[in-house]
Amino acid sequence: MADPITLDDIYALFQTSQAEADRRFAEADRRAAEAKAEADRRAAEADRRAAEADRSLTELKRLVDHTTRAVDGLTTRWGQFVENLVEPSVLRLFQERGIDVQEVTRRMRSQRRGAEMEIDIFAIDGDVAVAVEVKSRLSRQDVEYFLGCLGRFKQSFPHYGGYDIYGAVAGIEIDEGVDRYAYQRGLFVIKQTGDTVMIANDATFQPTAW
Repeated sequence: MADPITLDDIYALFQTSQAEADRRFAEADRRAAEAKAEADRRAAEADRRAAEADRSLTELKRLVDHTTRAVDGLTTRWGQFVENLVEPSVLRLFQERGIDVQEVTRRMRSQRRGAEMEIDIFAIDGDVAVAVEVKSRLSRQDVEYFLGCLGRFKQSFPHYGGYDIYGAVAGIEIDEGVDRYAYQRGLFVIKQTGDTVMIANDATFQPTAW
């Protein structure tokens, strides 16, 4: 026959259960503390990486802005170089073609609302003028844009309403077929030859007057 369970036995069992419960609570607290510490570490790492990414983006933006300014400056200087190459020859070139222009100006601008326009080089005499679009590299899109400008030229510059306006495009480099396209649309094409420029259209070319 088994010994009867005494109050001391019950108390000892309770003490054992309480100790186990305390141990488990302590273990749970430890794991919670470790989990919190890991979460804090990861949050701090995420913040560090976000700050680093912000610095990298700021630096990238600075470099892009600097590069953009440098490219814009180079493009402007190159465009000015091309204009400086073309302008001195404009009067002679068109006089040789029977268009007796006597005056030349650069960067003629109109700021009339809805008709803003800039003409790179403009040669004029009497009731005849030639508008010249100058590009370091001439593309078909450049020609199409310039044709649009010529179509609304007299809206932008109404004091030339009674003039015959001829158009010319000039380029150091000209995309394949663009010169032929410009001829067909009635434009003079000015190309570089050595240290100067020339009109590439043949002697039978008949320019369009706008």
